[in-house]
Amino acid sequence: MKKYAAGVILIAPIAVVVLKASAMPLQNPERPTHYQEKPASAQAKPEPDDVGVPITNDAVKNACAGCHKADEKGRLSRISFRRTTPEGWQETIRRMVTLNKADIEPDQARVVVKYLSDRLGLAPEEAKPAAFEVERRLIDFKYTANADTERVCASCHSMGRVMLQRRTDKEWDLVVAMHRGYYPLVDNQVFRRFGPPSTEPGPDGRPPDNRHPMDKALGHLKSAFPYTTTEWAAWSATMRSPRLDGTWILSGYEPGEGPVFGAMTVTANPASPDEFTTQATYRYARSGRSVTRTGRAIVYTGYQWRGRTRVGTDDASALREVMWVDRDWQGLAGRWFWGDHDEYGIDIQLRRQGRETVVAGIDRPSLKRGSSAQTLRVFGANFATGLTPRDIDFGRGVTVARIVSATSDMLTLEVSVAADAPIGVRDLFVAGTLKSAPLVVYEKVDTIKVAPAWNMARVGGAVFPKMFARFEAVAFSNGADGKPDSKDDLPLGAVDATWSIEEYTATFEDDDRKFVGEIDATRGLFTPALDGPNPARSGNRNNVGDVWVVATHTPPDGGKPVRARAHLVVTVPLYLRWEVFTVGR
Repeated sequence: MKKYAAGVILIAPIAVVVLKASAMPLQNPERPTHYQEKPASAQAKPEPDDVGVPITNDAVKNACAGCHKADEKGRLSRISFRRTTPEGWQETIRRMVTLNKADIEPDQARVVVKYLSDRLGLAPEEAKPAAFEVERRLIDFKYTANADTERVCASCHSMGRVMLQRRTDKEWDLVVAMHRGYYPLVDNQVFRRFGPPSTEPGPDGRPPDNRHPMDKALGHLKSAFPYTTTEWAAWSATMRSPRLDGTWILSGYEPGEGPVFGAMTVTANPASPDEFTTQATYRYARSGRSVTRTGRAIVYTGYQWRGRTRVGTDDASALREVMWVDRDWQGLAGRWFWGDHDEYGIDIQLRRQGRETVVAGIDRPSLKRGSSAQTLRVFGANFATGLTPRDIDFGRGVTVARIVSATSDMLTLEVSVAADAPIGVRDLFVAGTLKSAPLVVYEKVDTIKVAPAWNMARVGGAVFPKMFARFEAVAFSNGADGKPDSKDDLPLGAVDATWSIEEYTATFEDDDRKFVGEIDATRGLFTPALDGPNPARSGNRNNVGDVWVVATHTPPDGGKPVRARAHLVVTVPLYLRWEVFTVGR
């Protein structure tokens, strides 16, 4: 894929919509993995066509009014009757440039995206259910609100794209018409019903619904995602530029690398209250590696943080930031990810730093019963000087022998766990400040699981970029019932493992393991093979297929090795894609 300069918001012409399939289990368990429809009483009634927001910004009118006619109220056709995210508006601009030859410069495009996102955006309650889409997460998502809508829409792209749209009834009709015009094959594939009409009554005893699938989906979309909502009316009334100046306590988790802790300083631009510069310094708790990043960010719609940072002047280190500002301006949360390789990312939480002591977390989530002289690091902010071991409490059976070193944001402790210490989850107190459940005391590692349970990679390297896959082994101790995979199992965190690949037998004489790629034996990082036909394979096939990714963990106390595996699908490249989001750059 062609790369572009950091300051450009628009990408040069690409062609057809092809999204990454929803594949990986959600990294952040607090994010939803399904969507439930609102009860009928909460759904919007059919709305009149006479709604829409007048467009008053000159940049938008200059860029768009040549094709989108203004009416007597100053509303531009199509544009004034739709609401979406900054990424949604940017994607529209890219499509206009590519397919309709719209003439718009990057600086002008930034103004257009900002204006439309603020005045025709989404309320927090509307955007959060599909946050995975703009956070670039690969998840196993199930849209349970309406099976027909999922079948029609998710056959070609993720449901997240749909859930982040709000349109008038007429606009939803026009969207379906646009799909049928640009992609006429969809009629035969999923939009229309073929064959004789059904005569069997439905589950409720009513006559069968013989409408075309696209018509069933349209009815749901107009009801579930209307243009006029109480959420947007409330948010647009109270929306304002957030005041985010100051220092923020940073905590996060990168799959395969573990927890990160640090701080980020945010400085507002006096000339533009929604723009900020940032400097973040954080440490990987497991390895001790420290990273400092600088960058800038823009907040859209009063709460949608979009930023970009890098290490020094190295563009290859650039991270994109998608976060959500809390209503009280005391916290942000979201994901930072690597540009074209958004399979790499860090789940991030930021908390405004005040004067109080904050315990953010510890470098290891579990300690074995009977272990002595263990080094453990506590991360946070505003740790008092002169702390003693007596000020740090993990509960019965866990003794802090001494404080090896102490700074305002990190304590290094020497800890021992008694042989008869109660097994289970422990709270941590530091001078009276509570951190809930950061540590587990356990007897032995009983099982491990590979996370994610299944994953996807894409071959590449010759014509198209590769898509890598990262795995980690997570250990568990059986709970009081002594049984694995039960509710009282104790999660012990990620552990070291030896990684290998085994055949996933899907066809006769399957040989995918030899061709799909390799996995790093110690890191769990899968690198797919080259794209294109391979003469070494039967039928000159390319290097795609299914394999098992296997992790083997040997407990450090000499216990019996434990083993687990996950399913990996190695598939074709992303030949064409629209959604190379660069919002906030």
